[in-house]
Amino acid sequence: MSAKIGFIGAGKMASAMIGGIISNGLYTKDEVVACAPSDSTRSEVAAKYGIRTYRTAAEVAEITDFLVLAVKPVQLRGLFAEEGLRINGSHLVMSIVAGVKIADLEAYVPDSKIVRVMPNHCCLVGEGAAGYSRGTKATDADVEKVRKVLSSSGMAEEVKESDLDAVTGLAGSSPAFMYMVIDAMADGGVLCGIPREKAIKLAAQSMLGSAKMVLETGEHPDKLKDIVCSPGGTTIEGVRVLEDSCVRSAFIAAVEASTLKSREMGRK
Repeated sequence: MSAKIGFIGAGKMASAMIGGIISNGLYTKDEVVACAPSDSTRSEVAAKYGIRTYRTAAEVAEITDFLVLAVKPVQLRGLFAEEGLRINGSHLVMSIVAGVKIADLEAYVPDSKIVRVMPNHCCLVGEGAAGYSRGTKATDADVEKVRKVLSSSGMAEEVKESDLDAVTGLAGSSPAFMYMVIDAMADGGVLCGIPREKAIKLAAQSMLGSAKMVLETGEHPDKLKDIVCSPGGTTIEGVRVLEDSCVRSAFIAAVEASTLKSREMGRK
């Protein structure tokens, strides 16, 4: 029995994508397959999503021409050298293997169509932010298939491969920065008398709502900030404190540092 898409690797990121694909009706559970060497992982994914699972990547590649490479970088060579994975020109390969460039992937599978993706872990709750870049043989139709998969668990933007390190710094790493902001805002709420559990919920919802305002209104964040800041009011007083503390510069530096680290790891 053939399938529309096959996952080589069934870890958390792959599992989140599978869930998004099925829940959004992009493919049915009968059209999705996955492989994992671990019996427990295969059983867990099969039970959770009702999909067929296999032990080896070669089995998956035989029944679908749309493959999602979702393994660790150190496992990549073994797929071809030890497991006998064969990928040809009919295959579209969507790679979420961290740090592995398109040229490196094309060295393994020179005839296949490759799209390299940098997802972030918010796809676990259907709110991912991903960047993707096409290889030399990927067509517009191939890229659209990848975009639909990524959009089923969030949003995605096509970028040059040279910009994927910046996507790593901006989208891949930034959830950690946002968690720090939520935690700090909740601390402020606790300081001012709000119980911890309620403070975290209020801080998290405020961040979620602010993000939706930017995405759904299309307004520049600075304009939205000005709308909240009444002259001589409470919000502009808080903004003054943040500006005095160089918070804006700190976030810029954090994204830059994460981007530079990603470039360094890619060279290694």
